[in-house]
Amino acid sequence: MASNEGFLTEEQRESLKNAESLSSSPKSPSSLLNEHHIKVSTVGKVPPTFGFGGRHIRRSHSGKLVRVKKDGAGGKGTWGKLLDTDGGSCVDRKDPNYDSGEQEPYQLVGSTISDPLDEYKKAVVTIIEEYFSTGDVELAASELRELGSSEYHPYFVKRLISMAMDRHDKEKEMASVLLSALYADVISSAEISQGFLLLLESADDLALDILDAVDVLALFLARAVVDDILPPAFITRAKKTLPESSKGHQILLTAEKSYLSAPHHAELVERRWGGSTHITVEEVKKKISDLLREYIENGDTVEACRCTRELGVSFFHHEVVKRALILAMEIRTAEPLIFKLLKEAAEEGLISSSQMTKGFGRLAESLDDLSLDIPSAKTLFQSLVPKAISEGWLDASFCKPSADNGELGENDDERIIRFKEEAVTIIHEYFLSDDIPELIRSLEDLSAPVFNPVFLKKLITLAMDRKNREKEMASVLLSALHSEIFSTQDIVNGFVMLLETAEDTALDILDASNELAYFLARAVVDDVLAPLNLDEISSKLPQNCSGSETVHMARSLLGARHAGERILRCWGGGTGWAVEDAKDKITKLLEEYESGGVVAEACQCIRDLGMPFFNHEVVKKALVMAMEKKNDRMLDLLQECFGEGLITINQMTKGFARIRDGLDDLALDIPNAEEKFKFYMEHAKSNGWLLPSFASSGPDDATPSLAVIA
Repeated sequence: MASNEGFLTEEQRESLKNAESLSSSPKSPSSLLNEHHIKVSTVGKVPPTFGFGGRHIRRSHSGKLVRVKKDGAGGKGTWGKLLDTDGGSCVDRKDPNYDSGEQEPYQLVGSTISDPLDEYKKAVVTIIEEYFSTGDVELAASELRELGSSEYHPYFVKRLISMAMDRHDKEKEMASVLLSALYADVISSAEISQGFLLLLESADDLALDILDAVDVLALFLARAVVDDILPPAFITRAKKTLPESSKGHQILLTAEKSYLSAPHHAELVERRWGGSTHITVEEVKKKISDLLREYIENGDTVEACRCTRELGVSFFHHEVVKRALILAMEIRTAEPLIFKLLKEAAEEGLISSSQMTKGFGRLAESLDDLSLDIPSAKTLFQSLVPKAISEGWLDASFCKPSADNGELGENDDERIIRFKEEAVTIIHEYFLSDDIPELIRSLEDLSAPVFNPVFLKKLITLAMDRKNREKEMASVLLSALHSEIFSTQDIVNGFVMLLETAEDTALDILDASNELAYFLARAVVDDVLAPLNLDEISSKLPQNCSGSETVHMARSLLGARHAGERILRCWGGGTGWAVEDAKDKITKLLEEYESGGVVAEACQCIRDLGMPFFNHEVVKKALVMAMEKKNDRMLDLLQECFGEGLITINQMTKGFARIRDGLDDLALDIPNAEEKFKFYMEHAKSNGWLLPSFASSGPDDATPSLAVIA
């Protein structure tokens, strides 16, 4: 009989069965086995792992080793827990009764929750990029309005300016223009203030990427104050919230001291980035001159037309016409080429009939000045016009007078022409002298009150083609004329005439509709027109025309918050440099030149004054200083200014004439004033500053109204 050593006895097997059946009882399996004092012989081939000192391991009925689960349930092939009565529960995925919803816990899948502010920031970047590309203010305003989320508008302000800061002056100017357009209509004053505060708080970070961040942000801040979209008190309030050591605090100080405290700061700040969202006028003129001279050298008409088209300034093509005709006068051999170019440009529609006519008209108005450089200018011009008309690229109506007011009879055509010529001269003198009483006297001397609307139209049209200084002067003059000699009906009729030709005006002046709306709104604010007069003006215009839209725009301007204050300051609220300020600056720059002797620096200072119409004062003061100091260094400065074209022969003549007329008074302080003046006059003639016909005594060559300035 085989030995039983190494095998369990029948009694031991029975004990094991009982212990296995109670494996899920409150007592642990090990304690049960210990109670039965199971003794297993170590003799034989019993696996060493079968014991009770380690983790509990048991055999199934099949003889396999099965690891017990932590909660007491059986393993695979066992009956499960004692209290598990739900026969439908099954944890085997392959079992037909398996229910994943019951048997397995839910898994939480992580997903990114979109932040509305982040989405808003992404959207506004697209809007801003598109605006910088197109320059379409209305489209940008519409898209921002559709985006909603007005509570995030401060972030739009911050993003717009921070994106513009890292770009050229054009985009900086565009950003300021857009903010001004969005003010009150889309973005509130409080939201703009909050946006600037966010910028100031992040200035330290911006300065790491943008070297001149402090100066640029200070200028944006000053521009917002000048544009009336930020109250001046914002700077005081913001200072209290920012540490003195921060860049934001430094920006506030720069804006306050460097920009907003300077004399005539409004105009200076507005023009710091060019004053336009497009290419500047000076740049366009230079490009036109370059392409015309290049054309004369190579004679390539196709290339010249392509360059003109690429300028992208169809509203400024009259300048191409004017400069081309002047070149034809200066270089007589170039006349056939110039005519070929203008004819080709007219035939292919590159230069419109309106622009061609305006170009000829502008040249006709400047013939007197041009004759100083080209003595035969008038004769040449009279020969050019018939040729252009005969070749078909200049409208024959250019030679025919046209009435601005349909109610005037044909017999009044000549009177209108003469009145227009006189009016243009009077207005130009007013823009130079800023002398309203003198203008009113000149207008009364014409004795043509029936043409008052024509004068108003001419005044505003000339002002629109100039800077903010002249626009402001025109509005101030309109208010004075209304109280003196113009009736309300004259002004209504004048605006009707302006608005009837608004579409033609827009061909020459890009922003004509907007500027006309400001002139209308300003007239209402100044009590020159009553609000009901806008209805009267609108009723006299065709429906859905450009003029009607301008009247509607004027009503919108008047209906905005703080409309009166904003409209009064739409052009800076002043007429530019005061005469006394200009004289003081001229004296100081001449004294500095006299002590230092740097000609280039003095010329730059004269250029920075930005008052070429007042350069005769430079000539006068320079000559007086030369007499007083007995130092002819001033003549070197005048020679340099004349050579550069900084001071024209016309301004030289006026300056010398003013000295000549005041010699008697001057001799009281400088005994040899007359002798010195004759020497300077001969020196000027020999160097070409003065015409040989200029006399040391005789009729006053200076314009009478200019003498008032002195």
